[in-house]
Amino acid sequence: METGITRDAAFELLKKYNKDHFHIQHALTVEGCMKWFARELGYSEDEEFWGNVGLLHDIDFEMYPEEHCLKAPELLREGGVSEETIHAVCSHGYGITVDIKPEHEMEKVLFAADELTGLVWAAALMRPSKSVQDMEVKSLKKKFKTASFAAGCSREVIQTGADMLGWDLTDLMQKTILAMRSCEASVKEEMEKLES
Repeated sequence: METGITRDAAFELLKKYNKDHFHIQHALTVEGCMKWFARELGYSEDEEFWGNVGLLHDIDFEMYPEEHCLKAPELLREGGVSEETIHAVCSHGYGITVDIKPEHEMEKVLFAADELTGLVWAAALMRPSKSVQDMEVKSLKKKFKTASFAAGCSREVIQTGADMLGWDLTDLMQKTILAMRSCEASVKEEMEKLES
């Protein structure tokens, strides 16, 4: 699996179209989670590919929110990204803006975890620690069941993602929390570098 560009080039491409602190932090978080899932699910040799897909998945969202996953192919092709990466990036908009179905396990993980990382992060910010390090699935499930909490995070997409993977929702939540724990410090460090 080839991204077509290096990780550094992928990050520069992301920053070309994304300036907002929140969007960059989300991209870095999903990158870290995807790398964790690659290792966890036996795709270590493709860890960088999984990470780059996570990093670039919302490339068009900040500037072209109405064309999310529709504008991405053009921006990614201009950046020299592989067609394999473009398919993976666009598949996370399946049933929302595009008909590109997640096929590879990596695409299904992106579809499920992308939306869930938003919910986990919102829940973490409510904690005294402001961290995922001490988050438990039980408290996340409560937030998941409260429709008004992080209302922008689609519970339906999260559930569909879990179903696509053949995972129980609790299992998806547990894995995503662990994935976010694994990259929380490095994401914070990278954001501090950007702000300095």
